[in-house]
Amino acid sequence: MSVRVIGAGLGRTGTTSLKLALEELLGAPCYHMDQVSTRPADPTVWADAYEGRPPDWRAFFAGYAATVDWPSAPFWAELAVAFPDAVIVLSDRDPDAWWASVSSTIFPAMAAAYFAPDANHDDWTRMGRAMMTAFSDGWQDEASAKAAFSAYNEHVRRTAPAGRLVQWSTGDGWGPLCQALGVTAPEHPFPHVNTTMETRRDLGLEQA
Repeated sequence: MSVRVIGAGLGRTGTTSLKLALEELLGAPCYHMDQVSTRPADPTVWADAYEGRPPDWRAFFAGYAATVDWPSAPFWAELAVAFPDAVIVLSDRDPDAWWASVSSTIFPAMAAAYFAPDANHDDWTRMGRAMMTAFSDGWQDEASAKAAFSAYNEHVRRTAPAGRLVQWSTGDGWGPLCQALGVTAPEHPFPHVNTTMETRRDLGLEQA
């Protein structure tokens, strides 16, 4: 098995729904941030990768047909070289809507877990800090984060091979993905999961 879809889109752009959709279309697992907690060595691997020491990508993603979301998305260009036949999917979202979601879900969770003075000195913290500062030193500031998000997406659009890039948002549903993969679209609705309310509940932020 080899990776057939490389997700370039950052978190809170429909990546969990995209993960489920790709698993159905490809009949194989899709790597996502939630996989990091199930594979004990992965925080170390990702922390090292963000510090300039990437793994053998083909070996790391053995058994996966796709990868989406942080922490893998910013490595989409490297993955495109490692998996030259894979489609690159940029999941995108309006920057204001993205900020409204991310600033009330994963960003406060990341700040509390990895940037607090009493944060654990482990590879989860090393990974989290490296991942967020690679995105933007001002990731907790609205203007800076939205500017970084837009610049990141524009860079993907500008530099990804045109014949391999699929631009997608949750409202697009199955169509662009199925066309790129050459498969028939399922008759049932596209999955819609991991809403802001659900994510806040899962992260223990509902009373925040």
